[in-house]
Amino acid sequence: MDNSRRKFLKIAGLTAIAGIAAPTAFNSLLKGEVHASSGEASTAGHGGGHEAAPVGKRYGFVIDAQKFAADPGLAPKCINACHSVHNVPDFGNKKDEIKWIWTETYAHAFPDESQYKRNEALHTLPIMTLCNHCDNPPCVRACPTKATFRNPDGIIMMDFHRCIGCRFCMAACPYGARSFNWRDPRPFVKQENPEYPTRMRGVVEKCTMCYERLAEGLMPACAEASKESGGIIFGDLNDPASEVSMVLKEKFTIQRKPALGTKPSIFYII
Repeated sequence: MDNSRRKFLKIAGLTAIAGIAAPTAFNSLLKGEVHASSGEASTAGHGGGHEAAPVGKRYGFVIDAQKFAADPGLAPKCINACHSVHNVPDFGNKKDEIKWIWTETYAHAFPDESQYKRNEALHTLPIMTLCNHCDNPPCVRACPTKATFRNPDGIIMMDFHRCIGCRFCMAACPYGARSFNWRDPRPFVKQENPEYPTRMRGVVEKCTMCYERLAEGLMPACAEASKESGGIIFGDLNDPASEVSMVLKEKFTIQRKPALGTKPSIFYII
């Protein structure tokens, strides 16, 4: 057997072994078992069957869907508050739509819940949806440039300048919580907020839990807009004395797609 044939068989054998091992490695990545590439520690958290270890802060929301159903103007108020603060463009059509927080139907927000013989009122509930700021975020692992990352307070952040527009994070997010700027968004910002950066064409964006407001001791814009009604409650999930933790102790809540093991930081009172 000549050297060239021997070399070919060796390469073919290694390729076959890699092909067999690849699905296992890929499945491990989806389950959050591979963390070395993202530099994150593996931690248990809400939605995964275990409580999060009370280390540091972990911000989250409780959203009361009944409050939004009782007040039809509450959802637009929260959306406008968020989008105006963060210079979210309004392209005027669904195809190019950019959204940080929006309403969804119950069936679309919770497809893993049984829809058979459901109470009819559930079908009319406006479910406020946004980035779930997961404790085990697949979007962070998928991003090749670390443009999206998890900060020490549990917020999934976006560095718009590092985003190369590959949209791997969008494919990895199981909640559809990210938008892509197919067009230059700046001409479509109704009234620019000079204190928050505008984006460029080819950049992904999403809710950042108003990290810039938190740094100033303020509440997220959506929580502030719904403060009187109690529709959105914000706080530190790792602080047992926080309002959000007290509500979680008293009320029955559900999360979006908890079986995926992403450990969302958004809880819903239905």
